[in-house]
Amino acid sequence: MPIPSPFHDRTAPLCESYQWKNWAGYHAACRYLLNHEPEYHALRHAAALIDVTPLFKYEIRGKDSSRLIHRMMVRDHSRLRVGRVAYTCWCDDSGKVIDDGTVSRLDEHHYRITAAEPTFRWLEHLAGSLAVRIEDSSRKLAVLALQGPTSRALLQQLTGFDLSSLRYFCVTRADLEGIPVWISRTGYTGDLGYEIWTATAHALRLWDCLIHTGTSYGLRPAGLDALDMVRIEAGYIMLEVDYYSAQKEILESRKSTPYELGLGWMVQLERDLFVGQRALRAEAERGAAWALVGLDLSWEEIEARYEKHGLPPSLPATASRHSLPVYSGDQQVGYATSHTWSPLLKKSIALATVRAGSSNPLTHLKIEQTVEHERYRVSARIVDLPFFDPERKRKV
Repeated sequence: MPIPSPFHDRTAPLCESYQWKNWAGYHAACRYLLNHEPEYHALRHAAALIDVTPLFKYEIRGKDSSRLIHRMMVRDHSRLRVGRVAYTCWCDDSGKVIDDGTVSRLDEHHYRITAAEPTFRWLEHLAGSLAVRIEDSSRKLAVLALQGPTSRALLQQLTGFDLSSLRYFCVTRADLEGIPVWISRTGYTGDLGYEIWTATAHALRLWDCLIHTGTSYGLRPAGLDALDMVRIEAGYIMLEVDYYSAQKEILESRKSTPYELGLGWMVQLERDLFVGQRALRAEAERGAAWALVGLDLSWEEIEARYEKHGLPPSLPATASRHSLPVYSGDQQVGYATSHTWSPLLKKSIALATVRAGSSNPLTHLKIEQTVEHERYRVSARIVDLPFFDPERKRKV
């Protein structure tokens, strides 16, 4: 049975939809209102508050903490300065991705890792005889994602810290109305935003402060349905949707490498040994078999398919995680894993995995659509990811 998060006493009364999901053993609101669109628009035009406590969190301390991080991650973190955060992933010996998450360097010998899946045993296995202490802080820390264009101004009002000096993917200690917190300029929305970390004992006070002050900034609580839409616009992949953990999958065909997931930019091969290095070096030489691409679906063709049946176009209410075949000519060359209508971009978009030979933007692809129980194929143009990348996300 899922358990309540530290914010549940506040989120439960607000959840008029009564729609909840099990996220890593916690109750997580899908949407608060009967329709999630106001939450989506708050994320893109004002600010929204998302309970992201279910993320798994681990504290790595000790004089060998950097060696453990270095051994585990495909990205070189030896130069990660105190107060910086890095997005990364980690692999098995075959170079297949186990999980992706963030690494924050909170002190010289203190790192914090976030993950989508339980990672404690993997950390212990890799630590071996290293002088490190590994703590699972998942239940000790409550985390809120404050995201959207007005998030900085809202947070600035509540802290004495000059947020203009907190750069993208940085983290700092702060005092928020007397509540000790960590603030990181990170998020899963692809927009300006922050994540606020505090001890669970302070969770309700933190929520109340943000909600009370946020009224004048257009703040509203947002659930997972709205988050799913914005993360697709941002081109962010999701575990168990866009890829599967190599530790849990039996079929080799369902495992992916960083190069196949669009994460090749973070693989740094020319350094000391890390898990999966040999396999990834070989793949870098021969080339990846698959590629992650963004697809822009032809609205005109979708509209024509509905018109054939005398119907207006029907847009899905939420983002879909159902796999859809992708074709080049008559041959299936891949599949779309996440797709949604983007209210902001006025487009139907998708994240897809296709064979490397079909990932060229000039390749003419089609994606399967079903209208009135009939299957059709509509044109899908390969476009650069992310679909949405506002300047304010990184701007100081």
